[in-house]
Amino acid sequence: MSGVGAGKPAAHLPVLFAEVMDGLVVKRDGIYLDGTFGRGGHARGVLQRLGEKGRLLVMDKDPDAIAVATQMADADPRLSWHRGSFAGLAAWPATAAGLDGVLLDLGVSSPQLDVAERGFSFGKDGPLDMRMDPDTGESAAQWLAHASEKEIADVLWMHGEERQSRRIARAIVAQRAEVPLQRTAQLAALIAGVLPRGDSKTHPATRSFQAIRIHINRELADLEAGLDAALHQLKPGGRLAVISFHSLEDRIVKQFMARHAKAPPANRRMPVEIAFTPTLKLVGGARKAGEAELADNPRARSAVLRVAEKLAVHGGVAA
Repeated sequence: MSGVGAGKPAAHLPVLFAEVMDGLVVKRDGIYLDGTFGRGGHARGVLQRLGEKGRLLVMDKDPDAIAVATQMADADPRLSWHRGSFAGLAAWPATAAGLDGVLLDLGVSSPQLDVAERGFSFGKDGPLDMRMDPDTGESAAQWLAHASEKEIADVLWMHGEERQSRRIARAIVAQRAEVPLQRTAQLAALIAGVLPRGDSKTHPATRSFQAIRIHINRELADLEAGLDAALHQLKPGGRLAVISFHSLEDRIVKQFMARHAKAPPANRRMPVEIAFTPTLKLVGGARKAGEAELADNPRARSAVLRVAEKLAVHGGVAA
């Protein structure tokens, strides 16, 4: 998720801005939902394309993001906000009339990374928190204080694809027996001590911080629930646009869209072929940032955008 400044538009556009606007094909009188408002960069682009009767619904877990959304809503009656995860978008009554487009810009935002007190970055010392909603659930420090060695190792492997997950988990458990892990710098230094950087330009703690953040915020489970909810609430012809920043997210998005767009492979053992009616149509392939954007925003390098359109289904046949 890319971040832009609060209040007025920032000097740089959010990640894959032009590609997202192209993918959503904003209708002037449409109803759109930005499930990851951040600081409103993509939301402003949608509002600029909406007419007086159009509506933009925005969601975010982060109270700082909602503060910006509140300011924008006060200035523009076309915008409504709701604090919470996009996993529950279908439960928001404002979506009941159906949506012409849904945008999900996944992962941690630039403002969250840049503020040390949020505890997302191993490059800035701060409290070991990592919660996108700091008012809900337990922090990374609280989880690491009680999780078993096996649980920690499993999280690092499944959510960070960290090959040395067991070594790191063992070191964390040994460290906390002596001194509680409460700061990002503590955890980063511990991991670096277990995994010397060598010639790699990537910090040894990168995968572990990603994994712990994903676990603390239930990001992958929320993504799966949010995709289902978005498909349910989209109107026929409505577009779903999702930006991912690592392979775990992108795999879920790619498989979800393919599952609803393409018939499953034939199974020779099945005597009767199962009928398949697509509910999504893929719109182009994976889109990535161009060189000009990368020069302005290096964090966009790992961003992948996928777009799909909901199909109208009549009598079991997609139209």
